[in-house]
Amino acid sequence: MRRDWEDSHKVTEELVEGPPSRRANATVTPCPVGNYLWCIGGEFFSEDGKAHFYNDIFRYNPDKDEWRKYVSKTCPGPRSAHAAVASPAAGGKIFLFGGEFSSLNQTTFHHYRDFWCFDITTHSWDRIETKILPTARSGHRMAMWKHYIVLFGGFFDPGLRTNYLNDLWVFDTQEYKWTQIEFKKHERAPSSGFSFLPTPEGILLHGGYCKEYHKGQRPIGVMLEDTWFLRMTMPTAEEDSSKRSLSSNLPIVKWEHRKRPSTAFAPSLRSGCTMVLWANKNTGILFGGVTDEDNHEETLDSVFHNDLYGYHILGNGRWVSMALKKPKQKGGAKKKKARATIKPVEVPSPVASDEEHPSEDDVERGGETQISQTARSRAPNNEDEIDLDDPNSTIPIPRYNAMLAVLRNTLYIYGGIFERGTREYTLDDFYSLQLDKLDKYVCLKPSEIDITAGGDSSSEDDSEDDDDQSGDGEDSEDSGHDRDETPAAEVSLTIKKLVSLAEEIEDINIEEDEVQPDEDPDLRAKATAFMGVSKDSGRSPEDIISTPLPGETLAMFYARSKDYWAQKAYTSSSDQNRGKVLRRIGFGLAKDKYNEYKPILKEVEKILGEAGLDEEEIRRSAAAGPANPSGQSRNRR
Repeated sequence: MRRDWEDSHKVTEELVEGPPSRRANATVTPCPVGNYLWCIGGEFFSEDGKAHFYNDIFRYNPDKDEWRKYVSKTCPGPRSAHAAVASPAAGGKIFLFGGEFSSLNQTTFHHYRDFWCFDITTHSWDRIETKILPTARSGHRMAMWKHYIVLFGGFFDPGLRTNYLNDLWVFDTQEYKWTQIEFKKHERAPSSGFSFLPTPEGILLHGGYCKEYHKGQRPIGVMLEDTWFLRMTMPTAEEDSSKRSLSSNLPIVKWEHRKRPSTAFAPSLRSGCTMVLWANKNTGILFGGVTDEDNHEETLDSVFHNDLYGYHILGNGRWVSMALKKPKQKGGAKKKKARATIKPVEVPSPVASDEEHPSEDDVERGGETQISQTARSRAPNNEDEIDLDDPNSTIPIPRYNAMLAVLRNTLYIYGGIFERGTREYTLDDFYSLQLDKLDKYVCLKPSEIDITAGGDSSSEDDSEDDDDQSGDGEDSEDSGHDRDETPAAEVSLTIKKLVSLAEEIEDINIEEDEVQPDEDPDLRAKATAFMGVSKDSGRSPEDIISTPLPGETLAMFYARSKDYWAQKAYTSSSDQNRGKVLRRIGFGLAKDKYNEYKPILKEVEKILGEAGLDEEEIRRSAAAGPANPSGQSRNRR
């Protein structure tokens, strides 16, 4: 038995060059018993639409600037958007819960519900089995308070809509037991959170993201900027048991909503910002994020950030300036400036003026000027003047979902996601910053990503298709003008031109046809595969428009996609077909497509019903339209 155990728990250690490969939604955790960083899991969506999920674990040693990779047969499955937390007990352990996984071609999708423990001393994994544990989820947060692991929130996506969670769970590392904390109905509680920072008095939660679903409308992403504090105390022996939590061994918890302080140093509204704890100063450090202006069904304007903020947790909490400090000039010497050529493939870091960073006196007076080092995703000039002594020239490019960690007084930033035009880039650069000095960022590994390649324009194939479709008639007048909309908008513009001759025709009265699906032994597998790709952000706009949704009737499907089918009818029929005939041909194509998918949709509805969604919820989600109509990134969550 010992030999079998040793064989299954055998760990191989390998010295590797540089940080892990490009990835997002991994965890970077400070070592609780040494000066190391531990990076676990993550995901990477390649340019060819393949989804790569990882289950490897890396250790970074800042003293030697080296990375080591550890491989074990008992390690958890590949995943991303999981949560990890470290404990110094028994030589140091890292606990991991949940996450998500997708197959290479994104035909299957899975939320994890497993709980793991990584032994830092032996570098081996063990799965913790308990009768009661939180439900499957991704994007949740965990923090260590005394010997308790506290888990909050996350989301669960059954394939049709995203369900955001705000439940609270506590795991006792001494008794190895999960317990859900119940709150009274009238008690206020947060709905989501991006940060979950432990303190001696409790846990700080800030910001978050969720989606609002309204009947007959598309889902709208909501960025949150509220701050909450989870007050945690251990019950005393004299305290009445009725005032305690569900168990006398659990702490007493209460959510406290903190008012937003009137300070010039509070960050602007954003999502995807990462916040970690600087324990030496009991301060939360926030970096980056993205602000989406999701005001149109087909476009999404985004502003990406690379600014740094600090939040003092004690008392009522307050934001403080984390602007980099310029070095003092010696002997009144003139600043040395150099003319540097900036490659167009890079996005310049913002160089803030003195006016953008108030002095400490301004902070005490509570100035109202908004501080920001935000940089938009615009191409720089071919040449720009850079002050080599200005520390702001060392700031990393804007990003969101960056992986942050603080070791002692040093902040480490690895990777993140940046978007330019319609392209999404997973970054691979690695930076450090001395928080007690705030002198400059040190680039430990530069990015090798070409950001501008194909970022602002549609593909050549799309351009050729547009030229072919608008080669004659009235459409040729607009064939040559430039457009900077997203591909979804370009498709919409093309559709509108192609169906201009049929817009005045009255709508066709549609009657539902009952289709009896044939017996198919692989129907459940096809339905599961359909759910895996139904919300894929990499799908083309045409694929999204032309595919029916679970709970969607033929009338709903045709009303949503009639312009697309009119285009199909226009390009596939003779020039003599116009007006009502064109409309009838388009409806026939839509009906054939709907009948093709109807057996699969019925099976999907059955699966969703087994998962707890009733018929009204399925129909309501279908009325909201495709899950990703604006091309919004799947990482906005």
